Amino acid sequence: MTDIVPEIRHIKSGRIRFKTATWHGANEGEGQGQGEHVPLLVFNGIGANLELLAPLADHLTGRTIIAFDAPGVGGSEESSLPYRPWMLARHARNILDELDIETVDAMGISWGGAMAQQFAFQYPKRARRLVLVATSAGVLMVPGRLGSIAKMVNPRRYVDPSFMLKNFTKLYGDDMRIADDHTSRLTAPTLRSYLYQLTAGAGWTSVPFLPFLKQPTLVMSGDRDSIVPAVNGRFLARLIPNSQMEVIEGGHLFLLSNPEAAIPKVRDFLEQAV
Repeated sequence: MTDIVPEIRHIKSGRIRFKTATWHGANEGEGQGQGEHVPLLVFNGIGANLELLAPLADHLTGRTIIAFDAPGVGGSEESSLPYRPWMLARHARNILDELDIETVDAMGISWGGAMAQQFAFQYPKRARRLVLVATSAGVLMVPGRLGSIAKMVNPRRYVDPSFMLKNFTKLYGDDMRIADDHTSRLTAPTLRSYLYQLTAGAGWTSVPFLPFLKQPTLVMSGDRDSIVPAVNGRFLARLIPNSQMEVIEGGHLFLLSNPEAAIPKVRDFLEQAV
């Protein structure tokens, strides 16, 4: 499968220039249920540069996908100070304003799932639908395996490809078929920026506002996820009023390791009429 080449822009929000990618859908503007194809805004996982989303764009052809690197990750400038989820949600809004996009479907993967929840709550008129992948409600999550968590918080997985390959299955719970491709796309974040991402969610939880989310929501978890066990997805789905839960065979990266099962569910959900 050949990667679709995204349009890259550097957009300033506040004091930070964010590297932003737009994968333009081949069938952009065609009918979708009772409306048009709405762009999909993706909040990526911790330390993950937007190039890691290229396989997702390949599988979701026909839909415009927008993503940006978090501060200090990939091609985005560092933040001089720590930040909170509400701040990143505001940056996302500013980026959409610059791109002249009013409404999106929001997807959050792992750490990015917290940011997507915050964005949907903070800007309910900007988020039509919500897709939460391998994520949790924050500090009230049920933790994964200690060995996987320890490797997840260690930035060495982004700096040392041999470390990532050696520990890939133990870390993510996925098999090695996607390991080489995944590792080849990595760009190491700065240590300070990685720490800022870790601390961004310190003390944060979405539990108080989940019952007030208005967006139809698809919650997806991997049945072998050793970082964010599927029980966290079930917890989210129970608290979000208009939600549905899907457990996919695979680990933390099931969107990439098992796209045959995961992507059709995402596509079907996004194409439902609101």
